[in-house]
Amino acid sequence: MQQFFITGTDTDAGKTHVTSLLLKLLAQHKQRAIGFKPIASGCELAFDQLVNADALMLMESATVSAKYDIINPFAFEPAIAPHIAAEQVGVNLSVEKLRTAYKNVKQQGADYLLTEGAGGWALPINNTDYLYDWVKAEQLPVILVVGMKLGCINHALLTAAHMQSMGVNCIGWIANQVDATMGEYQANLDSLKSRLPFPLLAISPYTEQTPKLQIYKTLLTALAINA
Repeated sequence: MQQFFITGTDTDAGKTHVTSLLLKLLAQHKQRAIGFKPIASGCELAFDQLVNADALMLMESATVSAKYDIINPFAFEPAIAPHIAAEQVGVNLSVEKLRTAYKNVKQQGADYLLTEGAGGWALPINNTDYLYDWVKAEQLPVILVVGMKLGCINHALLTAAHMQSMGVNCIGWIANQVDATMGEYQANLDSLKSRLPFPLLAISPYTEQTPKLQIYKTLLTALAINA
């Protein structure tokens, strides 16, 4: 099974959007793929359970089906930091609980498992641990989504530096243009390409049309898909 963790430079960098596009890319190549959103806040009650729009999008884009609570085992209603939301309802998030939930989704029979993080890279899950502790424990290859907007260079470089300090295997980054009016977009993109220590895998342009990834061969190689 090919497994990847998709993180972002910050909240609203476009992790769900990019993960959904990657799942659809895998579907086009006839691959059995599933998405996993272990932690989500900002959920709504539907069918007697809390559901998250991002998790539902991953389910719609996948080619392997599973029950909602397999795809999103930790769902919280308030749109606040997940560790605070969990504490408010008496849930103790931990690396071990995430590892157990991950075992459940790995049993669904997919060839590709794409896990979408929550917020940015440094997401607390309790008073001492972070989501990246779980990522490192699972030894997951990471794809970094850079939300292309003012401040993205600082966010991306700080995130990359932390990943390197932890010895995390970041296989590359995807530029997601979230701000249609961003000044000097190409100059910012070129600056990131020259400064980030990971290869650019794809570009997701801002568009009102059906979104498509501008894919580089490095992405297909990373996903082990024949070009």
